[in-house]
Amino acid sequence: MPRIEDYALLGDLQTAALVSTEGSIDWLCFPRFDSPACFAALLDTPDAGRWLLAPAGGGVCTSRRYRGDTLVLETTWTTPDGEVRVVDFMPPRGTAPDVVRMVEGVSGTVDMRGELRIRFDYGRVVPWVRHREGQVQALAGPDALWLRTSAPVVGHEWASVSEFTVRAGERVPFVLTWTPGHEPAPTPVDAEEALRGTVDFWEDWVAGGDRVGGRYAPAVTRSLITLKALTYAPTGGIVAAPTTSLPEQLGGPRNWDYRYSWLRDSTYTLQALLAAGHTAEAGAWRDWLLRAVAGKPADLQIMYGIDGTRRLPELELPWLSGYEGSTPVRTGNAAADQLQLDVWGEVLDGLHLAREASLAPTEAAWDLQTALMEHLADRWREPDNGLWEMRGARRHFVHSKVMCWVAADRMVRGARAYDLPGPVDRWEELRDTIHAEVLEKGVVDGRFVQSYGSTDLDAALLLIPRVGFLPGDDPRVVATVDAVLRELTSDGLVLRYRNASADDGLPGGEGVFLACSFWLVDALHGAGRRDEAEALFERLLGCRNDLGLLSEEWDPATGRQLGNVPQAFSHFALVVSAVQLAAGAPGRSDRPLA
Repeated sequence: MPRIEDYALLGDLQTAALVSTEGSIDWLCFPRFDSPACFAALLDTPDAGRWLLAPAGGGVCTSRRYRGDTLVLETTWTTPDGEVRVVDFMPPRGTAPDVVRMVEGVSGTVDMRGELRIRFDYGRVVPWVRHREGQVQALAGPDALWLRTSAPVVGHEWASVSEFTVRAGERVPFVLTWTPGHEPAPTPVDAEEALRGTVDFWEDWVAGGDRVGGRYAPAVTRSLITLKALTYAPTGGIVAAPTTSLPEQLGGPRNWDYRYSWLRDSTYTLQALLAAGHTAEAGAWRDWLLRAVAGKPADLQIMYGIDGTRRLPELELPWLSGYEGSTPVRTGNAAADQLQLDVWGEVLDGLHLAREASLAPTEAAWDLQTALMEHLADRWREPDNGLWEMRGARRHFVHSKVMCWVAADRMVRGARAYDLPGPVDRWEELRDTIHAEVLEKGVVDGRFVQSYGSTDLDAALLLIPRVGFLPGDDPRVVATVDAVLRELTSDGLVLRYRNASADDGLPGGEGVFLACSFWLVDALHGAGRRDEAEALFERLLGCRNDLGLLSEEWDPATGRQLGNVPQAFSHFALVVSAVQLAAGAPGRSDRPLA
């Protein structure tokens, strides 16, 4: 089975596909990120659905790359008989979603094999396949896939197989289109025209922003393209990752569905997009955020569906064997029902940042912010599940209390700077009360701890200077950074916290968290330790795959990526760290990055 880092991303701003170095699309959900997969070999065997297109002799590609600043993938094989290239892309959505694959003969003569094995509903449903109107149709209930190609296609062992030869200069296109099962055949797509349009779309989008990050600009640009690809264009929501159940430990049970939008991403999203001048996307995310959280403040969730859906029931899919045997495979996410007080702070921080960045104001935004703040004022003393969605007993997490302080601080400053209505004096008193309590109960032996009454560390403590709770060079912050370096790293990269199995009741461990390691970059930079910050940042760049993609975690023992991929939070954090290093000064979450 390919490694997690062996996968490339394709996307059309509404869903995404993962393509392996062997030329197989092993994951694809149609028509949306959160729809059931029609290719689920990523989480099982090829019989769970895949689309292989590669030399008949098989094997890993010789090289691959994205074409310039686009999401057009070029995969090349050099064989004894010649060289062949497969160009894969998903055109920005028209009336129906498409995947286009073009086989190009580069030199010599190469025998090719395509194997389209469609399995709807996460590998569970084998469709009825027939030739109709010059296309191959795979139909089952609400779903239909249509394949159009000039290559021969025959049925063999519950798959549609193409065997053909490509010579230098020849191009053989394949177009796969999804439609609802009850609709007629889709309008044919011209593959060459779609390729030109897709390249133009991505090049125009990149050119419409600002090149940021200095010498790290190429890494920043690739991360921004990845983040754009994880955006659900109809609403502006951004999925945490386009996959589910890629494990945090190979063979382990920490396998979660990340095809949803977390509120915690809000300020990182806005900072990353605004820093590169992508104000339209930042505004769309802000508007999604306002729609998602609208309603009774007590009902605020930590995550929502990409269209703002609130109910995300967690289910297990026992017919899938999991990535490298990592079970269970899950859809939905029960953490949506947890109490995580920090999200109120993240939401109010993000909306404050939007105002500071002069995004076009939304009339109801301040009323909603006021309602959220008033609700938090009554609840901030409660224990919660914390940033890491712990499924054990609730605690008084220091990071959660700090973010409650952030909420009050941003409301006070917003009201006074923009002459907005509200009980500002009371909010200011609350802000000061929270600050004093955290310094009294959240500091042990001169350093911050994970929760009141404990001595454990937590990577989220690295965010204390970033949100402005204390300066980066405050002795308590510096002592916390040093403690993280000594006690919460593995091979120089940062763990979320220790003893995860004791907190969530699940056996085994997990890798180091890449976003947390970027937080350490920022904390070191804020403490004036720029050389250490740059060295760690360079190390983290080395955790990307050959295409510049990052997953959620890294396994230092094996040098492999872990967790869902590509992970938006890892890429947000990369952009923020790179821009700050390039600017030569640490930033704060409440201010647009330089």
